[in-house]
Amino acid sequence: MARLAGINIPDNKHAGISLTYIYGIGRTTARDLCEQTGVSHNAKVQDLTEEELDKLRAEISKLTIEGDLRREVQLNVKRLLDLGCNRGIRHRRNLPVHGQRTKTNARTRKGPKRPIRK
Repeated sequence: MARLAGINIPDNKHAGISLTYIYGIGRTTARDLCEQTGVSHNAKVQDLTEEELDKLRAEISKLTIEGDLRREVQLNVKRLLDLGCNRGIRHRRNLPVHGQRTKTNARTRKGPKRPIRK
């Protein structure tokens, strides 16, 4: 397995898909990384040379990914909680934050239905 940014990415998948195993890199960013480094995003990771992997490592090191990105997101949410703004209150109550309806749906965020007490 190739190791990029401290993550083992799968060898038997295309480079564009394997890069998405790194937190903070999606399909578009992975494709852009492949274009910048001159690596075909359709090439399997096991077929890439060490040179190409080193180029990918160099490009990935310029991005905010994995632990740093998780920490940044966590700090942003904590800031909203401390401010006590509407978004912070929604985070605190485990409700949808971006204006979605909650009368129906929102079960993922609110959790399973609770039985009605009489």
